[in-house]
Amino acid sequence: MFDPLLHQGVRSKLVSLLISNEEMPFKALKEALDVTDGNLSSHLSKLEQENYVTIVKTFEGKRPKTVVKITVTGREAFESYIEALKDFIERN
Repeated sequence: MFDPLLHQGVRSKLVSLLISNEEMPFKALKEALDVTDGNLSSHLSKLEQENYVTIVKTFEGKRPKTVVKITVTGREAFESYIEALKDFIERN
């Protein structure tokens, strides 16, 4: 069975980027995914609710900075999702 949270284009790409990079600034994710602030925030909220990512808000000088990190739970969920995709492809 596919993880319904990850079986969505933007979220699967988002988690894939984080798997490759461990963590990324919000702005870099937004640019890589070509989505709006609001759209990315919505997807991140859903992933954060399930503990797939953590969101760390800090300041660099006086400027706010948001960094998104993959969690162990998120990494394991993505690996299971990829295995489910592989199994599906092999059966069909």
